[in-house]
Amino acid sequence: MVMAAAGAHRPGPLKQQNKAHKGGKHSGSSQRRAGGRVPVKAQPRRRLRDLSRVDRRHQALQLRRQRKEAVLAEKRSLGSRDGPPHLVVVVLLHSRAAVQDSLRLLQSLSSAIVRADEGGAGGFALLCPQLKQRWHFVTAQAGDLHAVLDLAKVADSLLFILDPVDGWDSAGEHCLSCLFAQGLPSYALAVPGGTDLPPKKRIDARKKLSKSIEKRFPEAKLFPLNTEQESSLLLRHLSSQKQRHLAFRDRRAHLLARAAEFVPSQDSDLLGTLKVSGFVRGQTLNVNSLVHIVGHGDFQLSQVDAPPDPLSLNPRVVKGQKRSQDMEVQDDSGNGAVEMEEDVKVLMKADPSKQESLQSEVVPDPMEGEQTWPTEEELQEAEESLKANRRVVKVPKGTSKYQAAWIVDDGEEGSEKDDDDDDDDDEDDDMDDLMEEAVSQEGESSEEEAGEEESETMTVSECLRDDQYDEKMEEDEQMLERYKQERMDEMFPDEVDTPRDVPARVRFQKYRGLKSFRTSPWDPKENLPRDYARIFQFQDFSRTRKNLFRQIEKEETEGASVGWYVTLHVCNVPVSVMESFKEGKPLVLFSLLPHEQKMSVLNFLVRRHPGNSEPVRAKEELIFHCGFRRFRASPLFSQHTSADKHKLERFLRPDAALVVTVYAPITFPPASVLLFKQRSNGMHDLIATGSLLSVDPDRIVIKRLVLSGHPFKIFTKMAVVRYMFFNREDVMWFKPVELRTKWGRRGHIKEPLGTHGHMKCHFDGQLKSQDTVLLNLYKRVFPKWTYDPHVPEPVPWVRSESVLPEREVEME
Repeated sequence: MVMAAAGAHRPGPLKQQNKAHKGGKHSGSSQRRAGGRVPVKAQPRRRLRDLSRVDRRHQALQLRRQRKEAVLAEKRSLGSRDGPPHLVVVVLLHSRAAVQDSLRLLQSLSSAIVRADEGGAGGFALLCPQLKQRWHFVTAQAGDLHAVLDLAKVADSLLFILDPVDGWDSAGEHCLSCLFAQGLPSYALAVPGGTDLPPKKRIDARKKLSKSIEKRFPEAKLFPLNTEQESSLLLRHLSSQKQRHLAFRDRRAHLLARAAEFVPSQDSDLLGTLKVSGFVRGQTLNVNSLVHIVGHGDFQLSQVDAPPDPLSLNPRVVKGQKRSQDMEVQDDSGNGAVEMEEDVKVLMKADPSKQESLQSEVVPDPMEGEQTWPTEEELQEAEESLKANRRVVKVPKGTSKYQAAWIVDDGEEGSEKDDDDDDDDDEDDDMDDLMEEAVSQEGESSEEEAGEEESETMTVSECLRDDQYDEKMEEDEQMLERYKQERMDEMFPDEVDTPRDVPARVRFQKYRGLKSFRTSPWDPKENLPRDYARIFQFQDFSRTRKNLFRQIEKEETEGASVGWYVTLHVCNVPVSVMESFKEGKPLVLFSLLPHEQKMSVLNFLVRRHPGNSEPVRAKEELIFHCGFRRFRASPLFSQHTSADKHKLERFLRPDAALVVTVYAPITFPPASVLLFKQRSNGMHDLIATGSLLSVDPDRIVIKRLVLSGHPFKIFTKMAVVRYMFFNREDVMWFKPVELRTKWGRRGHIKEPLGTHGHMKCHFDGQLKSQDTVLLNLYKRVFPKWTYDPHVPEPVPWVRSESVLPEREVEME
């Protein structure tokens, strides 16, 4: 049997392999096997694939036709009697541009009716019954950056007024940079004047101006504005051009106040009800939703009224109690207060059960984390076990049990450096302390220094100011120190000197080593600060945002429709809002989406503005313009990567996009963001631009510290390293952490040598004498809670004849 088994035939590798029979897969067999049962899951996508070629072509044609009709309907409704007036914001880009002559020319059209606005803004409305169009022109105050940006948030079109020779000056360049970063709606370029030049010079100036605007406006057309015919052509272009959409305003109802009235409350004259009248734009306005007054905060509505439309194209007198239900027939016999009050109709009142709350922070409950009280037997067992191995160690606030187990039991060392009030990450290295002192000294600069800052841009002889020249040397010294620190951080990123007076294991006890920064785990819920108990967090932010936007697009909300002229009753508004409106500041309101009044952690993706090169350190106070909000905060800078951990950057890098993290109210993206830094003289410099990335408190920002040492003796793969530590205990403490070198070697500490910090290290290859040994330590950091919704008004930008700085002009 053994011989027979050994001599049996075995198939070789070239034996033919036939396919197995697959019976019962044809349609008749499957139907018999199913027994008349119908499959549960439907496949709608398969039906789309089964469409014929002609049907697919018809479907694409129908979708294209629907989009085209939607665009045409939007263009026709803008400025018509059914929609809001075409809001045109006039922006002055040069101090010599004749803006008043341009506005006077627009008002002098023979077929138009002019209506002036209430308040100190100085706007006017232009009604053309023949063209069935109406425009609302508002002029932004020259040099007021906040007014320009606020009006651009709600404008349908921007009308830039240029100088016929130079185009725009330095202030106009700064204004354009901010507008492009925020989001530019539809625009037109008007050039008034230039008629006093000879014809040949006029043509040359026009060619030079057209060439200079190609970079900013590559497809723009210049419109001369000297005659009535040219002004009518400009109006026709504004009404027929394609409208650009800004996502953050199209999904929210917004309104520019045309008139306002303040009614003080019974308790105090400083708070009261603000009645704001204007045209609803963007989306339907619901009385139960919150509104944000740009620059002043979030408020609730109590009532929405429907007064007569003051800019109606077909006015006629309303007799008796007969009124039009669609609010299109208005009384134009006079704008008296009595007649207005009689014609006011209450559209809706707020429902307290459906009204959004103004609560922006979570009130932490100190008893929320309490558990069931243990029994006496359990308490006695716990005390006995603690007495058996009890070790009293002084640890910093927020240290976990895992980290406390690593701290050496040394009472003298712990008592020297452990502070219970150390909640700030600025004490991690000496550079942070120096920077805070420099920033505080800059904030306390006197008005005399601010005046000298403004005088730099003036063309003044040096001998006139030679006696006051040295007064600014202290500020220059501070700026020089900051430039040095930024340069040192670029050359030696994250490297710090090991302190000699304090043990390294005490100085860096909040840090930990990681086997790999990319793959090592880090719990996002570990050792959270107390400020995290005050914020709100979504279980799935992207899903919430998607559902909310889908609801806005599909479901119809109850409220004031787009194009209606309404009066909003805003509750508990400070009187300063009305005072700013009387001074000529624009009053802009945005309705808030659900949850947008609540505080959370916002992450912005920004890039350094090329026109600013001043060093900006992390945790410096900056001014944010995020969508329709503006506030002050002290942000963190971190790298933009796809990993789950992101390294902290100490400075705002000019060559890469960074993520800025702050505590701020929730805002649903997309939303643009502008970062400003306030000078000592009150001017705001644009330092970075970008967009809102996410609302995610679990984004881990890791601060890295690098301790460096130098090889003292080298024996092939072994080396004696010094100057990284200065005592034997520190070497033993950091022995588990992996070492690396600047030239790519990796190793670990083998044993200490002596008592002065020398250590024997083993590496994966031959070490060079010029190499540097590094040890990486990591700690998670959080932003400071310095959110302030009140931003001071910026000082008007100092204008100059050229976009170049004055010093360069003088040198030329």
